[in-house]
Amino acid sequence: MSYVGAIDQGTTSTRFMIFDQTGKVISASQIEHAQILPQSGWVEHDPLEILRATDHVIKTALQGAGLTGADLVAIGITNQRETTLAWSAVTGAPLHNAIVWQDTRSQSILDKFDRPQREKISYKTGLPLAPYFSASKMSWMLANCEAVKRAVEQQDLRFGTVDSWLVWNLSEENIHVTDVSNASRTLLMNLETLEWDDELLQAFGVPKESLGTIKSSSEIYGYTKVNGVFGARIPIAGIVGDQHAALLGQLCFEKGESKTTYGTGNFALINTGVEIIRSKKGLLTTLAFKLGDEPAKYALEGSVAVTGSAVQWLRDQLGIIQKSSDIEALAASVPTNGGVYFVPAFSGLFAPYWRGDARGVLVGLTRASTKAHIARATLEAICYQTHDVIRAMEEETGVSIKVLRVDGGITQNQLCMQIQANILQTEVSRPIVSETTALGAAYAAGLAVGVWKNKEELLSQWQESSRWFPLATAVEASAGLKQWNKAIERSLNWI
Repeated sequence: MSYVGAIDQGTTSTRFMIFDQTGKVISASQIEHAQILPQSGWVEHDPLEILRATDHVIKTALQGAGLTGADLVAIGITNQRETTLAWSAVTGAPLHNAIVWQDTRSQSILDKFDRPQREKISYKTGLPLAPYFSASKMSWMLANCEAVKRAVEQQDLRFGTVDSWLVWNLSEENIHVTDVSNASRTLLMNLETLEWDDELLQAFGVPKESLGTIKSSSEIYGYTKVNGVFGARIPIAGIVGDQHAALLGQLCFEKGESKTTYGTGNFALINTGVEIIRSKKGLLTTLAFKLGDEPAKYALEGSVAVTGSAVQWLRDQLGIIQKSSDIEALAASVPTNGGVYFVPAFSGLFAPYWRGDARGVLVGLTRASTKAHIARATLEAICYQTHDVIRAMEEETGVSIKVLRVDGGITQNQLCMQIQANILQTEVSRPIVSETTALGAAYAAGLAVGVWKNKEELLSQWQESSRWFPLATAVEASAGLKQWNKAIERSLNWI
């Protein structure tokens, strides 16, 4: 039996999973890391804490499986995408905390671009100019971090997303690479050439030599250190941004196939094949993945900033629940939301609105409103935001999504998935392995080293775990959407 490992470095936690060649989970370990919030709108992670967490989960998962690193034939890496790090090429030390994709501090940098510049950048990258993406985070560090400024002068600067940081630290020769899916989220890669674009680099003031080489999503980039956490020389053979990895894990290889991942945020992607569809409905045009020498596949994506993290907010900031899983029973204790609607626009609204001026609102409160109504409104907010993205996606592509393939932690919440089916008036399907992000990274790595011969072999492994059918009427769904849209209007123009 061949075993493939997958590092899944996410926004709130790091996970290591081991899969066998049938795609079955052999072992897994996960640990949360701190969210550093220096001031309003700023979100950071400690790069060294991420490395410590990665070491911990690798050791723990291997021990749990009774394996050693030498038992793995390859490892893949999937990661929170736009989160940006800077480190020294000489010492490997971080020069600043990682600036997380949710961080909005670089908005003022983007405000300086005029309309023709914005249109050119968006055309080349498929992305709107938003602080969500990596380029303006790099610009901010270049302008505001003394250690980064010194590193530029000494030609010692390395910029990268989390995948680059992990490969640099795990590989025996400190390799500096990224893959096309992560590079496509920086505002610096040209969608057509799949290379760093000189004009974009100049616009954001990012030195080209500070960036890693762009590779495919499935190839051998290098090998792990023998004296490192694995204790063996293992091929690092897959790198895929988390949402693209989930698309792979759901086996959406062909045009028109889609998935929605429920995590800290929600991310829906639809494969558009080799065609670049430039969105007119507030979606993102992005690289889906590139498997070795095969042509790159593109996708449309709808990104929702706050879904699972809204549940964490109820837990950590409001104290309404003690642990995240408590929300299902609390929300189910009332038959409806009692007229309460919650728009968790903590750092603005992402797709399909792209409104940085929006902020969170809780509306429709009466004296009869309880924490249960707020809990139910939170689950409904996850589903309404997903509805808005899926409808935009259908309009953009002309493809009617008959069954919504879902994955991620919140899909274990039966009530939330039933609400999703009701609001969308569409069947919702979850596979047996719901953590398809890690599975997709394992598939990418395994394909590169021959664990799986081809995509057809992978397709034969997919199995469904659960399916939800709409129980609400179309009239009921429409009435709820009308109120939701009113709540969205209330969230706008706060900043």
